[in-house]
Amino acid sequence: MDRLRELIKEKSTDGKINCKDALGIAATLEISAALVGKTVDEMKIKIKGCQLGCFK
Repeated sequence: MDRLRELIKEKSTDGKINCKDALGIAATLEISAALVGKTVDEMKIKIKGCQLGCFK
């Protein structure tokens, strides 16, 4: 999923991505938040400000 990784890179700064942006990526690509979370983990990027508990 090259497009997923591209969007994560675009939205992340200093090795972090906002929860809202991660959920937005999932909606844009019509994939699960879990897949975005897994990919973010693989890319060694942290999700910040998660209020829904979707990402761990």
